[in-house]
Amino acid sequence: MERYIPVIGLGIAVFTLIFLVLRTRVHALLAMLIAAVIAGISGGLTAANTIDIMTKGFGSTLGSIGIVIGLGVMMGRVLEVSGAAEQIAYSFIKWLGKKREEWALAITGYIVSIPIFVDSAFVILYPLAKALAKKGKRNLLTLGVALAGGLIVTHSAVPPTPGPLGVAAIFGVDIGTMMLAGMVLAVPCVIGIVFYAKWLAVKYPEFQPIDETAATEDLKEIQQRYMEEKVNKPLPGLFLSLMPIIVPITLIFIKAINGLLLSTETFFGQENNLYFQAFDFLGEPVIALAISVLLAVYTLMPKASKHEVMDRLEEGLQAAGIILLVTGAGGALGAVLRESGTGTILAQHIANLPLIPVLIPFIIATLVRLIQGSATVAMITAASISAPIISQIPGINMLVAAQAAAMGSLFFSYFNDSLFWVVNRMIGIKDVKQQMIVWSMSTTIVWVIGLCGVIILNLVL
Repeated sequence: MERYIPVIGLGIAVFTLIFLVLRTRVHALLAMLIAAVIAGISGGLTAANTIDIMTKGFGSTLGSIGIVIGLGVMMGRVLEVSGAAEQIAYSFIKWLGKKREEWALAITGYIVSIPIFVDSAFVILYPLAKALAKKGKRNLLTLGVALAGGLIVTHSAVPPTPGPLGVAAIFGVDIGTMMLAGMVLAVPCVIGIVFYAKWLAVKYPEFQPIDETAATEDLKEIQQRYMEEKVNKPLPGLFLSLMPIIVPITLIFIKAINGLLLSTETFFGQENNLYFQAFDFLGEPVIALAISVLLAVYTLMPKASKHEVMDRLEEGLQAAGIILLVTGAGGALGAVLRESGTGTILAQHIANLPLIPVLIPFIIATLVRLIQGSATVAMITAASISAPIISQIPGINMLVAAQAAAMGSLFFSYFNDSLFWVVNRMIGIKDVKQQMIVWSMSTTIVWVIGLCGVIILNLVL
């Protein structure tokens, strides 16, 4: 019986965590720390040992990603306020032409949500979707859901968004490979949600806006009027708008590819070559995102004063503060489970179950998401609980496990998720059943496609 005390203790810790977040006014940060204490003491650690391990786990997790999260949100804030996100949307709409606006908005969401928080990005871009719906007599649900769907997928799967970045750190996964896997897995998810968004136009044709004056306007007129309403300044060019996003991703990818090349016979032993040394430095996420922030500041806000730039960057950091703390608390919980041996005990039992072990973080993320709503908290919690367990099971690919935690957090967005209200209120949906069909089912479809992607990725890797 004593052998199972740590497992029972972990169950109590997880129950306490969920209860505190769901039923009390205790914040997720404190709830995770309390759960870590329960798991540590029940796992055989002394109180002093538990606190020491929690502190080290918190510090090591933030030590690897804290700066990257900070730089990522600073860059994202500049993209928000400069109009770069709108420019990307307009450009895709022009390229894809009439009657393909939903694809243009979904692709925009896919790109823009990599650095910008999903709620903010939807608020910024939704007026454009509304204007396009009036101009082209398109169903507003189709355009709104396509935009929100593109945003939510990369927000949940691709660093430097804080959630997947924290998951990568907890699982010990290279950020470059996490980005690449997330961007690949996100593609079928976005395609699936666009087709669902098109079906919504058939189910709810009443969301077809009728505005005869808008129907005669062209895209340029809509763009100009919208920007005059929002802020009286011109949009940056497309190249400058995309550069702060593409440059860091490219540098990080090149470093990841170079790592693969150096493991081959052809390039073996060439680590000190100037090319490999240069991109090893430039491809470090901290350096790549620092370059991105500089590019964003000097190309997207060239005429802004020093004080205005500082204010914008600090606004981004304020939004990141609580996410950093929650991520660090997740690292603390994970460290306690590793050191107490609870993870090893559970791993031995799970290895014998008729279940793909890599799906454990997916299942945990799904449950936590359903219970408390936040996708970021769901994936961080799932990573914290599952990483110490599945790392003990031979043959587990930690990259697949990390993406499993990220994809599991997409399940059934509803009342306890802020984006549920942002999407439904801005589109103007008041009926509860319709709200769930429009948005809760959209995220669930993405969740199913993400699960299939994770299973396929596990078979490949």
